[in-house]
Amino acid sequence: MLVEFLKSKIHRARVTAASLYYEGSITIDRALMDRVGFLPFEKVLVANLANGNRFETYIIPGQPGRGEIILNGATAHLGGVGDLLTIMSFVHLDPSQAAAHTPRTITLNEHNKLAI
Repeated sequence: MLVEFLKSKIHRARVTAASLYYEGSITIDRALMDRVGFLPFEKVLVANLANGNRFETYIIPGQPGRGEIILNGATAHLGGVGDLLTIMSFVHLDPSQAAAHTPRTITLNEHNKLAI
């Protein structure tokens, strides 16, 4: 038996751009991805704190250090520049692995830098 657990989370990521005429995905600053262990093209669940929309998509790495969070394609209809997002990925673990599992999470400030 496997159970699904939170693997990684970026909390309070601010949308910096939206590109409707781009293949669907979310672009995330590569440095932020690395902090939580997100992988290129990994499936994520995104929750928009501004409007309550939740959607699944996949990650495209952005330039490291720029703080980019870009909604691409159809996801651009689900949020706008300045909206705050929670971006999550999950992992399937057996119960023996779950006891030792700790998700990797970060919270960002208004400039998409680590909040202190």
